[in-house]
Amino acid sequence: MAHAHDVVRHCDVAIVGGSAAGLAAALQLARQRRSVIVIDSGEPRNATAAHMHSFLGRDGTPPGDLLAAGCAEVRGYGGEILSGRAVEITRSGERFAVALAEGHTVVARRVVAATGLEDRLPAIEGLAEHWGGAVIHCPFCHGYEVRDRRVVQVVTHAFGLHSTPLFRQLTDRLTVLLEPGVDGGEAVEPLRAAGVDVREASVRRVLSDAAGRLNGVELADGTRLDADAVVVGPRFRARADAFAALGVRPEPHASGLGDVLVVDPMGATAVDGVFAAGSLTDPGQQVLPAAAHGSRVGAAVAFSLADEDVRAAARPSGSAADWEHRYSGDPVWSGNPNGSLVAEVSGLPVGRALDVGAGEGGDPVWLAEQGWDVTASDIATRALDRVRAEAERRGLSITCLLADANALEPFPREAFDLVSASYASIPRTPDRRGVHTVLDAVAPGGTLLVLSHDLEAMRSPEHHRAPFDPDAYLHIDDFAAVLAETPGWTIETVEKRPRPPGSATAADHVDDVILRAARR
Repeated sequence: MAHAHDVVRHCDVAIVGGSAAGLAAALQLARQRRSVIVIDSGEPRNATAAHMHSFLGRDGTPPGDLLAAGCAEVRGYGGEILSGRAVEITRSGERFAVALAEGHTVVARRVVAATGLEDRLPAIEGLAEHWGGAVIHCPFCHGYEVRDRRVVQVVTHAFGLHSTPLFRQLTDRLTVLLEPGVDGGEAVEPLRAAGVDVREASVRRVLSDAAGRLNGVELADGTRLDADAVVVGPRFRARADAFAALGVRPEPHASGLGDVLVVDPMGATAVDGVFAAGSLTDPGQQVLPAAAHGSRVGAAVAFSLADEDVRAAARPSGSAADWEHRYSGDPVWSGNPNGSLVAEVSGLPVGRALDVGAGEGGDPVWLAEQGWDVTASDIATRALDRVRAEAERRGLSITCLLADANALEPFPREAFDLVSASYASIPRTPDRRGVHTVLDAVAPGGTLLVLSHDLEAMRSPEHHRAPFDPDAYLHIDDFAAVLAETPGWTIETVEKRPRPPGSATAADHVDDVILRAARR
């Protein structure tokens, strides 16, 4: 996984937005063996809230904890989550090209918009500072937490009274302030008759005590009202600018408070191949309904892809397609063997060797030159074509095996004296199938050698904008964990070392993590 400028990635589905709806859609699709790339700018609508509520099984959970768990689940099935911002999405033949602000591009068969809404608060001094805390808008999300408290509801539009009966149920100390010019219509008199203090008044600012806690509001005439919480009804804007070039544009919501993307019951927009999920389509969705909607839309996208593949009598792999495209241009790697592999293998007696994720052949070619009987395996036909061409150029005999390490039985069992995997990009699965298939290929008395990038470096600020998600792929720790619980193996080495020179990516990744194990 090289860090390069202007990298083009290919996948089955690109999901723009990595909150509850986007992650739920990604999980559905990843479990259907679709390659998924989520592009997330890190701006969830509920970012200022400390806790979320009315989510069955997770009531009171911090929103960030839910997203972290969701990211882990998506990555557990090989789905990638990239930190970035989609700036423009265009159609490229039968595919969509998602241009990122960081300079990279994600090409996908389908696109899901899950970017959510941007809330626009009334222009009242001090209001924004308490938004998501003592300033709330949804009685279901945070109303219970202000029960029996002094609550001031600031109504800046007629639809704002929609939630007033619910707040009246939560507290008998409710004051409703209608901004001048707001027509409450027939809703006002029943509220007053039910004991709600409804006034016409303009709010100048929200007040705080010395500790920064909200403690009241000041009206335009200087009057102060004590309060523990303030309720507002924000307007909203659909975050859909990146989709405009496709003709996907927001339309006014029935409330008159903002705009949304209009979709059919399965989340499809009017543009074929483009779907939308979550609050971007319905401002009333809490986190649980947004996640449910994302799950539904993810299933609809899976059906869409499956139907297309049946009509084409094809069963394509999105992961393979990504690598095929990456090997369609200039050489990706240096062609040199990985220095860490050379150091570890040089003392071993030659025999049969399997190189998993052979790429362009640096390692298998070197092994063959040392006398090994080599099988080079890769998921990409173009990679193996390059291995084969280089072997022929050097007069070497190398067997090329087109195989996916996550298939059921991709490699001959117990057939190789050495199985090596240098920086192999094997997507995760919950059962770590890719680890088991690699281990199963090692013959009794044979050696397993796995080389990996140092994840700490790959998670550093210098790398976090690269268009690859290292946590979506198997790492040394996964191999070590399976080896530790599998009888008949001895782990000889697990350590981080400075990376020897000669690799195409040595400038970006200065340390290797090395695992060597022997099968008894």
